[in-house]
Amino acid sequence: INQTILPILSRIIDPLTGRDLLSLDAVSKLRYLDKRLTLTLTLGYPGEARQDHLVNELGESLTALPEVDKVVVDAQWQAPVTCGIEGKKPLDNVRNVIAVASGKGGVGKSTVTVNLALAMARLGARVGILDADIYGPSQAQMLGAAGQRPHMPHKTLMQPVVAHGIQSMSMGYLLTENTPAVWRGPMATGALQQILFQTEWREVDYLFVDMPPGTGDIQLTLAQQVPVSGAVVVTTPQDIALLDAKKGIEMFRKVNIPILGVVENMAAYHCPQCGYEAPIFGRGGGERIARDYATRLLGAIPLALAIREQTDSGTPTVLAEPDGKIAQTYGDIAENIAALLWLNQLATGELPEILVTDD
Repeated sequence: INQTILPILSRIIDPLTGRDLLSLDAVSKLRYLDKRLTLTLTLGYPGEARQDHLVNELGESLTALPEVDKVVVDAQWQAPVTCGIEGKKPLDNVRNVIAVASGKGGVGKSTVTVNLALAMARLGARVGILDADIYGPSQAQMLGAAGQRPHMPHKTLMQPVVAHGIQSMSMGYLLTENTPAVWRGPMATGALQQILFQTEWREVDYLFVDMPPGTGDIQLTLAQQVPVSGAVVVTTPQDIALLDAKKGIEMFRKVNIPILGVVENMAAYHCPQCGYEAPIFGRGGGERIARDYATRLLGAIPLALAIREQTDSGTPTVLAEPDGKIAQTYGDIAENIAALLWLNQLATGELPEILVTDD
C-alpha cells in the first residue's frame, strides 16, 4: 500500500505553493486497516477553502484505489516558525514577523499593513500589528482604537490593544493625539525596543510591522535585534517612488531579510460613476521593480476614495467591504505571503520520510 499511496501524494498539487503534497511534507500519520485509510493533512498557511479542496482531492484519489474503501482526512494548518538566528531572540509567542516597508512616505504603507493583517485574520490566523512608525503612528486610528491605552498587569509588560480581533501595539496608544515624538535617533530606537520586547503578545501567527518610511535607525534596529521572517515592500507606480522602493529592497537584502514581494498601491484610479480607469501615478511600476530584483508582484491595489474614507474611520476596506474586489485582492496577497513563508521554512530544513503503518 505504501508504494501505491506515495505516488498519488506526489501527483496532488497544492495550488497556492505549486508543490505536491509529498514534497511539502503535508501528509502524516497514515494508518491503513481493513481497507480504511486515515491520515492527517497539515498545511503551512491558513485558508479553509483551499484546505477543503485538497481534502476532497485526496479523498477522491485514494478511494479510487481497489484496496481502499474509505478515506478519513484530519485537516489542519500550522504557521511556520522563524527561529532565532545570529543572536537575534524571537519575540515571545510570535511565530513570524513580517516587515511592511516603503522607501518613501505617502505610498499608503500603513493602509496596506492594516488591510493585510485583517485579511490574514479572515483566513483564520492569529494576527498582530506592531506600529514601528515612532514619529507618525497611525495604526491606532486605522483600527478604530484611538484613545485606548494598553493594560499593564506587570510593571514591565504591556498587553496589546485588541481591535477587530487584531492584537496591536503602537506609540499612538502611549502618546496623546497632540503630543509629538520630538526625539533624537537613540530615543526613537529605545521606544521601538520597548514596544518590541515589552509587549505581551498572545500566540500570534503573523505579526505585521508597520515600518516608518526610509532606511534609517528604526529599520536597522528591527533587522539587527529580531529574526524577521520576510519583508513586503509597498510602492506606487510613480518613478520617484520606485527609486526609493529599490533602496528599501537593497537594505533588506544587505541585512539578510528575505523579500517576499512588492505591493503596488494606488495602481490606477477607477471612477465609481462611469468606470473610467486612469493610471494617475503611472502603470506597471510594481511589475518592473519585481522583475528587476528577481522577486514577485504580490498584488496591485487601486486608487479609490473609499479606501481612504474607510481606513480613516477605523473600519478598513477588508472589514467595510469584505466581499468586494479590493478585499479579495488583499486576501490573495495575504495567502501568498503565508505560502511563501512556509516555502522558505521548508527550504531551510530536511523533510522526514512518510511511512504507512498497519494498525
